[in-house]
Amino acid sequence: MPDYQHHWKDGTPVHLPLGKIVCIGRNYAEHAKELNNPVPDEPLLFIKPATSAVHLTRPVDFPRDRGEVHFETELAVLIGRPLTNASASEAEAAILGYGLALDLTLRDLQSRLKEKGQPWERAKAFDGACPLSPFVAAEKFTGGNIHFTLDIDGSRQQTGDTHDMLNPVIPLIAHISSQFTLLPGDVVLTGTPKGVGPLKSGQTLSLELEDLLFVETKVV
Repeated sequence: MPDYQHHWKDGTPVHLPLGKIVCIGRNYAEHAKELNNPVPDEPLLFIKPATSAVHLTRPVDFPRDRGEVHFETELAVLIGRPLTNASASEAEAAILGYGLALDLTLRDLQSRLKEKGQPWERAKAFDGACPLSPFVAAEKFTGGNIHFTLDIDGSRQQTGDTHDMLNPVIPLIAHISSQFTLLPGDVVLTGTPKGVGPLKSGQTLSLELEDLLFVETKVV
C-alpha cells in the first residue's frame, strides 16, 4: 500500500524503495502435496506488486467477498544490490536482510484460475496480499539453515526450515536474476511449508524467525 516502507527490527527505516515482490510456488514438497499439486521441474515464479505490501505489525485485513483467504508463511529476503544473471556468490552478497511474510491467497479463486490454466495474480496480488515483517540484517544469521514458525492462537501451525526447500535461497535468487533483474528494495518470498489454511476474524498470529525476530498480529 502507499504508506509501506521497509524497516529494520529496531524500527529504523531501510532507505530503499519497495519495487516488486518475487514469489516462488511449491518450494516445499510437503506443501505441494497438501494442495495436490505436482512439484515443478524448475522454480515456479510469480510477482506481487508493491501495492500488495502492508506492515505485518498492523492488524491483518483481507477481502471478505471473494471466498476463502489462506495464509502462507514465508521467509522474505530483502535485496540490496542490482542483480542480473548473478552468480551464487553475487546473489549471496546482495542479500541485505531477512524477514517474514504472509503470502495471502484467495484460494477459491486461485483454484478456478488453475483449472483454466490462467495466471494467479488475481488471487495473489490484491491490496494487502503481502504483509511483511521488519527485517533483520543478513550478517546476524550465522547458523547456516534458517528456521521460522507460525502459531495461531497459541498453537503451532507452520514450521519452515531452509534445509527443506527444493530451491535453496541463494541458488533461487541467482535463478531469478537470470530471468529478470532484481533491484535494491525488491523482496523475494521463498515459499511456504505445509500447514496453510484459511484466515478467520479474531485470530492471533505469532511469527518467529530464529531467535532474532518475533511479530504478533491479529486478524481483523
